Formats: sequence, structure tokens, C-alpha cells
Amino acid sequence: QVQLVESGGGLVQAGGSLRLSCAASGRTVSNYAMGWFRQAPGKEREFVTLIKWSGGSTYYATSVKGRFTISRDNAKNTVYLQMNSLKPEDTAVYYCAATLRLGVPTVQSEYDYWGQGTQVTVSS
Repeated sequence: QVQLVESGGGLVQAGGSLRLSCAASGRTVSNYAMGWFRQAPGKEREFVTLIKWSGGSTYYATSVKGRFTISRDNAKNTVYLQMNSLKPEDTAVYYCAATLRLGVPTVQSEYDYWGQGTQVTVSS
């Protein structure tokens, strides 16, 4: 079992920045890919970005590329999502997730473990 706990959400004005954290505990996560998804009201959960814990390869959704950066701290078993130039359309609950699947898993059904989510609200 892997436990994931997100933090760092909040209210920010358009153009501002936030950093989300996802602390992992339980099983070693060195073989996992860690992803961030988000879900806006009335919409389906969508892929945002992922990082391979081993090697550090990253992938981004087109909508956030150039504005968001995912990173990891091996010593703290924590993944970060730095969000810059935030837009009102980035408003959503952001979820951290973990998977052992290879390749580039971008669909929520490909992930085995999920955090509880953290709310991000961007005002215009």
C-alpha cells in the first residue's frame, strides 16, 4: 500500500503561483510513476503531469506545459507541482496518484493509489 497526502492548495489571483506537495508513505515508491490530475466542477478528472520516480522523466498536458513544473525529492519521498501563471481555468481539485505501469500513463484508471485532493482556486 502507498499512502499519498497532498497539501499546498489555496486561493490565488490570476497570474499568481502555487506549489502543491504530495508526500508518499508506505511501500517504497522508487519504481512508481507519480502523477497529478485535476477535476473541475462538472468535468471529468484530467491528466496534468507525471514524473518517473526512477530517472525523473516528466510529461505534461498541453494545457499546462511551460507553466507547471513537476519535481521530486527522493529523501523526503515527496513530489511537487509548481504552478506559475495560473489562470481561472486551472481552478480544480488537484489529486496526486501513483502507478507501477510502464510507459506514459495519462488515464486515471491506470493509477493504483490516490491522495484525497487539494483545492486550487484561481480568481480573475
